[in-house]
Amino acid sequence: MHLKHSLLLIALATPVAVAFSIPAPGQETPSAAPPEAEDEARLRYEVTFPETGDEALDSALRRASRLEQLRESVPVDADGLIARAFNETSAIRDALRSEGYYDGSGTVTLAGAAPDAPGLSQRLAASPEPIPVVVTVRPGPQYRMAPVTLLAQPPGTPLADAGTVELEAGSPARAQPVVDAQGALLENLRNSGHPFPEVTRRVIVDHDTRLMEVTFRVTPGPVANFAMPEVTGQQRVDDRLLSNVVRPMEGQLYSRDRIDRTRRDLMGLGVFSTVRARAAERLDETGALPVTYTVVERPRRAIGFGAAYETRYGPTFSTFWEHRNLFGGAERLRIEGEINRLGTGGGTSNAGGRLGANLRDPWFMGVNQTLIYDIAVLRERLDAYDRDAFTAAITLERPLTDHLTLSAGPLGEISRVTQDDVTTNYQLLGAMGQLRWDNVDNQLNPTRGFRAAGLVSPIYNFTDSAMFTRLRAQASTYIDFTGDGGSVLALRGVVGSIVGATQNSVPPDKRFYAGGGGSVRGYAFQSIGPRTRNNEPRGGLSLVEGSIELRQRISGPIGMAAFVDAGSVGTDPTPEFSNVKVGAGVGVRYLTPIGPLRADIAVPLNRESGDDAFGLYIGIGQAF
Repeated sequence: MHLKHSLLLIALATPVAVAFSIPAPGQETPSAAPPEAEDEARLRYEVTFPETGDEALDSALRRASRLEQLRESVPVDADGLIARAFNETSAIRDALRSEGYYDGSGTVTLAGAAPDAPGLSQRLAASPEPIPVVVTVRPGPQYRMAPVTLLAQPPGTPLADAGTVELEAGSPARAQPVVDAQGALLENLRNSGHPFPEVTRRVIVDHDTRLMEVTFRVTPGPVANFAMPEVTGQQRVDDRLLSNVVRPMEGQLYSRDRIDRTRRDLMGLGVFSTVRARAAERLDETGALPVTYTVVERPRRAIGFGAAYETRYGPTFSTFWEHRNLFGGAERLRIEGEINRLGTGGGTSNAGGRLGANLRDPWFMGVNQTLIYDIAVLRERLDAYDRDAFTAAITLERPLTDHLTLSAGPLGEISRVTQDDVTTNYQLLGAMGQLRWDNVDNQLNPTRGFRAAGLVSPIYNFTDSAMFTRLRAQASTYIDFTGDGGSVLALRGVVGSIVGATQNSVPPDKRFYAGGGGSVRGYAFQSIGPRTRNNEPRGGLSLVEGSIELRQRISGPIGMAAFVDAGSVGTDPTPEFSNVKVGAGVGVRYLTPIGPLRADIAVPLNRESGDDAFGLYIGIGQAF
């Protein structure tokens, strides 16, 4: 947690073939009534719409209706209501034509009378409220699409880059698909290297044949490659770094996606609050397209705090300080500290903590990869073991695609671990390789997308002269039932195995455990799995976990969640399902700009002796 600072406009005079244009949809912005008129303009009314048998048309009529749109938001008197009724006929016409009904018409009655009935204003003012407003529609036949024509400008210009038009002959002559087809032609041309395409349309409605004839005039314009992009606005960031970021664009075929990807790469440096891209309006003297990125730098230093709580594990408090541009090359130094298990066991003897430093060097060796240095000293006082350790790692992280990232590097550790009253000093040297896929829409509150990661970590234990390899795969996916993040089903699965050594040759902290807020809620942290002779968690050589959670928005920022977690830890490298523990519960979510505040309560469904009756978990961000 950081504390820081189609509408269709058609001119039809007689029932013959006529030409018209389809401008981009627009919407009138209602003006608020003056305060002194509020008391007089309070005539209430209710609008009734017909059911035409075409759901799309019914929906279009409601969307286009100014009577309905302004009914609650803008007060009206009798004269104003009559004026709205007169204007409604044009809205009905536009809605009909947007769905292909070009011979259709509609009328509006107010309290059973036409808007131009004599004395209507006085009768409306004196009649009981709400005033019944009835919309009547006579759609007529729905017109159809004729075959679409593409005309190259100038004649003879190849149009292969424009792609195909998704307007089938015989389909309903709706307005929006015509607008969409024009946009698709432009987008296809831009993505095929044409920075300045033009597409115009000519639409003719033939009332004799009841067909809409559409002609697109396509001017592809020149094909162009990018010139060397320019970056402006930087103050303390090394120009050589920025040149490395934008240089891959030079000489590449124009595409807006390439412009956006480079903008994301600049933002990914972490030193800019804003990055804007602007392509030139003409090619340079070499025939290439200049592009300029304008950046605004963020503050170089930041400080943040975090807190979480879990029953049995106790409260956790963390803080960090970071410098985002240490040597001018967007190097980020982050020093962070954490203290946990405060107050557990009746004092501070069980308290643990961590002090670490992380340095990220982006665009290492001039290409899109990051070299990461990590060192930490830590003290862990857990139910499973006590551990004092110094750890170090160097990781090279490289994106393979927009969503796929490969990480690998060496790691080392010197530690002193006590489990079941036996203390052992360990010296470990190993490596880590991880492949990660991530295309979720939000890191702290995902509603759509998929995450997956596979880890392989061979480690040599000098104390026991033993080699073992940790394997772990996990995945989660998010299904948005409503399309707006209001109702989301989240699924998670984890499988782990340690191969190459016996359990006693694997340090206790490198074994698998389950239970707790990020695992199986309802059970104490690390409590699931084999036990020692002192009935403490021993850890295992295999792990299986799964979760299903329904996240439902209730009102505004407030939401609820219901979940079931399950997990098993086994003594054999092959995952076991003989002693699966299941927990279930509910939670409350409160959405904030930094992610949802989360409070979950869960109960163990197959509780054993020593298990708590419930678990309470509080933190920031979703459970997974």
